[in-house]
Order: sequence, then C-alpha cells, then structure tokens
Amino acid sequence: MDAVKTKKISLIVLFLVIGFIIPQFVTKPYYLHVITMCLLWAYLASSWNLFCGFAGQLSLGHGVFTAVGAYVAVMLFNDYNISPWIGMFAGAGAAVLLSILIGYPTFKLRGAYYALATVAIGSGVVVLIENTQALGPFRVGGAEGLIVKLMGNAPAFFQFMSKQPYYYIALVMLIIVVLFAFWLKNSRLGYYLSALKEDPEAAEALGINVRNAKLVAAAYSAFFTAIGGVYYAMLIRYLEPNAIAGPMMSNEMVFLAVVGGSGTVLGPVVGGITLHAISEVIQFYFGDLAQGLHLFIYGLIVVFMIMFKPQGIIEILQKYYNRFLGITDRGEDEKSVKRTAGS
Repeated sequence: MDAVKTKKISLIVLFLVIGFIIPQFVTKPYYLHVITMCLLWAYLASSWNLFCGFAGQLSLGHGVFTAVGAYVAVMLFNDYNISPWIGMFAGAGAAVLLSILIGYPTFKLRGAYYALATVAIGSGVVVLIENTQALGPFRVGGAEGLIVKLMGNAPAFFQFMSKQPYYYIALVMLIIVVLFAFWLKNSRLGYYLSALKEDPEAAEALGINVRNAKLVAAAYSAFFTAIGGVYYAMLIRYLEPNAIAGPMMSNEMVFLAVVGGSGTVLGPVVGGITLHAISEVIQFYFGDLAQGLHLFIYGLIVVFMIMFKPQGIIEILQKYYNRFLGITDRGEDEKSVKRTAGS
C-alpha cells in the first residue's frame, strides 16, 4: 500500500511539475494560447461535471452561467472600474442565483425538464443581450458585443501583456476545480448525488432530499462555470453574445465531459485537454480545405468515442494507471483463470 501511495504522489508531482514548466519551453504566444484554451475548456467541462456528471442531470444550456459571470464582471469593470478579481464573485453569485431559479421548479419534476429549461433560458439570454444596449447604468453592447476596457499591463485588473500569466491562472483554476471535484465526490453530498443518479426514487425513499441535493450541486457548478466565463472575458477581451452564451459554448462543455468521462474527477480534464487540442490541430490543417470540414471531422471523433468508448477516454487511461500502480484488473484476472483452466 505504501508503494502504491508513493507512485500516486510521484505521478501527481510529475504532472504538476510538467504543468508549471510548460511556459518555459513553449514561448510562442499562439501555441501558449492554444494550451491555455485547453486548460480553460478542461476547467469548464469539470465545472459542468460537478453537477451534471455526478448527479446524472443533463444541462444543455450551461453557457448561460458563463455569460452571466462574464457580463456582470465586465460591466462592473467597464462602468465602475471594479477589478474583475472582485467582480468575478459578483458574477458567480448572480449565476448561483440563476441556477436556483432554474432548478427549484424543475428538480421536483421527472424527465428532461431541467435540460429543456436551461436550453430555453440560454436562448432567451442570447436574444435579450443581443437586443439590449444598456441595462440601467450599465452598457451591455447589444448584438455588437461588449469590449473589455483596456488597462495595459495591469495585474490588479486581470490584464497582462504576456500569455504566461493567463496560462498559470488557468492552471491554478483547473487544479482548484479538480480538488473541489475530488472533495465533492467523496463527501456526503457526493454520495447523495451518486445515489440519486442511479435511482432517484430509491434515494428519496432512503430519506435523501433530492431537490436540495441537486440545488446545492447545481449552485457549485454554476459558481465555477461563471468564474470560467470571467476568465474567458479577460483572456479574449471581447464578449459576443452567441459565443459566450450560445449553444456552442454549452454543447462543448457537454462533449468534452462526456467523451472524457463524465461522473469521474479527471475524465472532463482529459476530455477538455485532448479534444480541444485535436480540434485546434484539425482546424489548423484542414480548416481551409472546405468550410466546416474541421467541425465535421471533430464531430466524427466525438461520435466514435461515444459509440465505442461510452465510459470515456478515462477508461483507457485507467487501465494503464492501474498497471503503473501494480493493481491487477479483476476482469483480466478472471479471463486469465479461464484461459488457464481451458488449457
């Protein structure tokens, strides 16, 4: 057991060291930006997974939380000069409130009502933003979008002239959400979510307050997703309504988490980094051949993974991980025994 723990710690340290030294070797801004976006998508997929993966509740409109967090923080920054480091918590608080408003009436219902509600509200938010130039004293920007006020190299206002700080912030954000996911999965709430994911009626019969458990988990997910939306806004420095709140943002989180392995701690991280990297490579090499070809190829990869590896990429990595730790798979043992007996 001590040897297994030592190997686990060694592997964690190795990945952390690799993560922190990457900017020392990847110096070109474009490549570092691509890697940073991989970390951001891994973070967003993990944020979606905190509720939807652990509780088995589908959300197809999580982009609404990135939009709420981003717009609240940017409007506070643009109009009142409030640092995004502070405004992000206001935006995250607004996203939590919205998640409760969506979840409270729908979590009592069976079926896909929550998924439909998130889609409807997400679409409504896009239309609302596109047709709103100002909201009271705040400038929203309408369909033209909202440009983040530039301050130059101003770390206190979440703005840097180099890509390196953005990379390290994304890395720290990802580490935080992974640690939180690990804590949540092994907490009492995590066990509640696992139970209601398997059988909501049985979980309720055992005394679990299903709606309250879902509301808390949804609030956690909305909070972290909104923080990711603020980061996206400060990295890109421009908010376009359909890009930040539209179906592409929401669907991407779902694809990355599901293909990586939803319901696991590291599955969405693996899916986010791997699939976004593949998407960038495909777009770079095939984007000019035919319009939308890179999206078609990317879609085929997603469909292939869902068909042949429904448990996600993490299932493949888990086998190699177990071998590294010296843990023998029980299924392989049984096959080996049968082969021996047959011979």
